[in-house]
Amino acid sequence: MVTETEGIILRQTKTAYGRRMVTLLSDKYGKISAGTSISERGRTKSALALRPFTYGRYELFKGRDSYSINGAETIESFYSIGEDIDKYAAAGAALELTDKLLEEGDPADGSFNLLLDLLKTLEQRKNEFATPLIAFKIRSLELFGSGIRTDSCVRCGKTDGLRYLSVPDGGLVCGDCLASPADLNPLIFEISDDIISIIRFMQTHPVRSLEGLTIPEKERSRLMRMLNAYYSYHSGIDSLKSESLIL
Repeated sequence: MVTETEGIILRQTKTAYGRRMVTLLSDKYGKISAGTSISERGRTKSALALRPFTYGRYELFKGRDSYSINGAETIESFYSIGEDIDKYAAAGAALELTDKLLEEGDPADGSFNLLLDLLKTLEQRKNEFATPLIAFKIRSLELFGSGIRTDSCVRCGKTDGLRYLSVPDGGLVCGDCLASPADLNPLIFEISDDIISIIRFMQTHPVRSLEGLTIPEKERSRLMRMLNAYYSYHSGIDSLKSESLIL
């Protein structure tokens, strides 16, 4: 069966006889792997549309157990992302995270629009690219059912005195529930009102709304550490290769 879908290229791998395997996040079929014989040499429309970060339209042959890409056309290349190492690192981390969160054949749900939103935001942004990535990671937790609970203490339900983020508990904890220093461990972080406000804002606003927002470096670093611990505990994702280049 021949079909068509819009999608975002997450990665590609060379295989035998000049073929490549492409991992595509498609709006119609979710995350899929597809083989292709389209040459990556030259600057044909199809070749350009098979590069990571590219948002394109893809003609697929859907077999019983596999897909092949017969043709491709670029809708948006996000060319400037490849010209800036910091943009590239942030976008690369987002693609890698999306790839790890989704299994083959999983529906795209909101992840397709979320990733596209991030790429468009990075394309337009002039500096400090960690803030959109942090928002992307927080929004992804919401999409995949592991969102950080920020409305009240996850242990007693109090809405005031929230002073800690407990990774194992999946949310904020008040000072009364963690009154003793002995209760603290590497998976429980002291958290400021400013960081709580940032997390809450990012949970409820699209990434593109952060165009003018820049989080100070100290808070960015702390948020990244907390989110990395949270992803490791709840999703089994320990590290992203591109993230070491960001902060």
